[in-house]
Amino acid sequence: MKIFNTLTRKKEEFVPITPGKVGIYVCGPTVYDFIHIGNARPMIVFDTLRRYLEYKGYEVNYVSNFTDVDDKIIARANKDNVAASYISEKYIEECKKDMEALNVRPATTHPQATKEIPDMIDMVQTLIDKGHAYEKNGTVYFRTRSFADYGKLSHKNIDDLEAGHRDEAHQLKVSGEDEKEDGLDFVLWKPKKEGEPSWTSPWSDGRPGWHLECSVMSKKYIGGTIDIHAGGEDLIFPHHENEIAQSEAANGTEFARYWMHNGFLRIANDNDEFEKMSKSLGNFKTVREICKMYDPVVVRFFMLSAQYRSPLNFSAKLIEASKNSLDRILTAADKLRDVIGKNNVAENVEDDAEALKELNTFVERFDAAMDDDLNTADAISVIFEMVKYSNTVCDKVSVDTAAKYYDVLSVLMNILGISIEKKEETLDADIEKLIEDRQEARKNKDFAKADEIRDKLLAMGIELKDTREGVKWKRL
Repeated sequence: MKIFNTLTRKKEEFVPITPGKVGIYVCGPTVYDFIHIGNARPMIVFDTLRRYLEYKGYEVNYVSNFTDVDDKIIARANKDNVAASYISEKYIEECKKDMEALNVRPATTHPQATKEIPDMIDMVQTLIDKGHAYEKNGTVYFRTRSFADYGKLSHKNIDDLEAGHRDEAHQLKVSGEDEKEDGLDFVLWKPKKEGEPSWTSPWSDGRPGWHLECSVMSKKYIGGTIDIHAGGEDLIFPHHENEIAQSEAANGTEFARYWMHNGFLRIANDNDEFEKMSKSLGNFKTVREICKMYDPVVVRFFMLSAQYRSPLNFSAKLIEASKNSLDRILTAADKLRDVIGKNNVAENVEDDAEALKELNTFVERFDAAMDDDLNTADAISVIFEMVKYSNTVCDKVSVDTAAKYYDVLSVLMNILGISIEKKEETLDADIEKLIEDRQEARKNKDFAKADEIRDKLLAMGIELKDTREGVKWKRL
């Protein structure tokens, strides 16, 4: 398998550190709200990478963190007049629900920053001892110029970065707001402000810097060197660049062998022009909102319809096209099931042999696409060709060959995180019972349980509408 390595800017043959085993670290969300569809893209893409590596026989240690202490979390907690821990724990659980809906498998480990503070303090002390960090009035900074390779991931020149920071740094120093030795130095530990969560350290009661968190958690749960470090391209600089600097300075080893970054997701505006998603533009969409409009399986299929490094345009028209495309595959699976049930005998032994030969070719082409830097778009194109061929021959081949086509289609789609198994039809009586339970929960003012039942029904393809006449429901 070849992976485009952001570090070298070229495709490289993937060779794990330990034969047969792969350690992957994916930067997870900061949990202060429902995750948005931009968060969903790396979750789906790198979950698919994990599935494919396991299909190839690797044992994968997949680690993805939750950033559960951050300025945004604290701001949300202050706004809602609750503890920061309440906000983070609430939205970790909501994030897990959305991941389950999108069939993103739980990581081998989901570390949380607040549970790894002692190790973070240890790494900061190591950096101070090695001369890579310094303390000023309770704040600890990383001495960026002490790391000779700074800029090697983002391919930024440190002198150009310094020129951009010089005026800003000068103004801060004049006003006494900044005590950095250099404008490029970044925070490893910061003192607490009134009302903020904090931990005791040798420098101050405070909390770790964001960049430090991932360096410590990846080392603890994978090791000093990671096979693959992944995330959105917006994290390349400064987050991943700073991770490299502090990790390699502290550990004295290469931080990550391969770096994978997915492209941005762009949203269609009223003029059908695509723009980057942001709250300021009013085009911010959460996974929860989108999954109320579309089956989460369709959302996942849509996310894999482009090669992961390419920008992905999101619009109602494009996701409807993905729905129709997925329906073609699922319809072909239904047809194969029908053929298998009829227990066909091949009309011609040569046709049967030819069909099996073609099946092997489809699998080889699927694997070749995925081996080419996880090109899910080309892999899906192969699946379309396979189901088109299957539709023309499945009535002529033996039941054994039809079953092999079904089994292979199931395996390939499962690599993409999509099941072709027929969903059991939910009985009307079961739906009505859940609606009664929801009404009872609302009556008892147990709104969390009521929302949970609504979400469960939505996952079953049932949409509720509260009206004056009572609760109405329909199948999506």
